[in-house]
Amino acid sequence: MNLINKKVTHKRFGMGSIVKHNDSSIEILFATENKKFVFPDVFGKHLKLHDKSAAISLEKIIQEKEMERKEEEWKKEEEKKLLRKKQELRLEYEKLMKNHKLHPESQMVFWCDTDEQNSSFSEWKVFSGAIKSGNNKGKPNKPIRLHQNSAVLLTAIDSSMPEKDRRILGVYMVNEGFVGKLCEDGNIPAHTKYRLQLTEQESDQMLFWEYYVNEKFPQKMSWNTGKYRYFDNSWMAQILHDIVSLKSDPKERELAQQFFEHFCKMNQITEQELPKPNGALMRI
Repeated sequence: MNLINKKVTHKRFGMGSIVKHNDSSIEILFATENKKFVFPDVFGKHLKLHDKSAAISLEKIIQEKEMERKEEEWKKEEEKKLLRKKQELRLEYEKLMKNHKLHPESQMVFWCDTDEQNSSFSEWKVFSGAIKSGNNKGKPNKPIRLHQNSAVLLTAIDSSMPEKDRRILGVYMVNEGFVGKLCEDGNIPAHTKYRLQLTEQESDQMLFWEYYVNEKFPQKMSWNTGKYRYFDNSWMAQILHDIVSLKSDPKERELAQQFFEHFCKMNQITEQELPKPNGALMRI
C-alpha cells in the first residue's frame, strides 16, 4: 500500500507526514526533523494514521505481520524442542557407545521373501518385523544386539528347495550411528559404503548353512519362524572373506576387501586367526 504524504500523529513528536516506507521501515517528516521507525510495529501504540481507509488496510497488514510473527515464534519453539530431543538422543547414544560391550553374536541374518529380495537392495534396508503377542503386539521388533560392529546378511530360499539350500544374496554393515536399542521403527538401514550384492551365480556358491550351525543340534538345518536371527561375529567374517575370493571384478573385489577389513577391525577379529567355515553343511 502507498502511504506517502499520509498524515500521522505520534505520541511524542506530534503531527507528521510520511515521506518514505518499505516492508520493514517508515520515515516521517515532523515539524523540525525526519524520524525513522520500524514498520508496521510503530503503528497502534505510538503512531496513528489519520486516513481511515488507509488505517483499515494497515490494520490488516499489522494482523498479517502478527500472525507471521507468531508462526515464526512457533517454528523456533518447535526447532528448540527438536534440538533438545536430538541432544537427549545424542547423550543416550554416547552413553550406549561408551558402555557398549562387544557381543559375540551381534550379527543378523535376514530371510528375504520374494518382494524383499528386490526392495532390500533398491532401498538398502530391511524391516525387523512386528511383535506377534504380548503388551507390545504390533510394535516393531527392536534389533537390540545390533551396533556399530554389526552386519546384516540377506538370504533367501526358493519355496521348492530344502532349507539346506538357503543362499546368501548380499550383506551390509549397519549405517553409521545406528544403535539397535534406539531403533523405534524396526528399519535397519545400510552403511553408505560397506554394502555388497551378489550376482545369481555368486549367490549359488554361497550357501548359508556352510557357515551357520545350531550348536545344540549341529546336524539340524531348520529356520522355523521369524524374519531374522543373530549369529556369531566370526561366521560373518568367514562369509565376507569368502565373498572377497568370489569377486572377479577388480573394483568389487577391492570394496569387498575393504568391507572385510573394516568388519574385522570393528569386531576385533584377526584374519590369521579366523577359523575355516564349519557350519551344519560341513558336518554332514
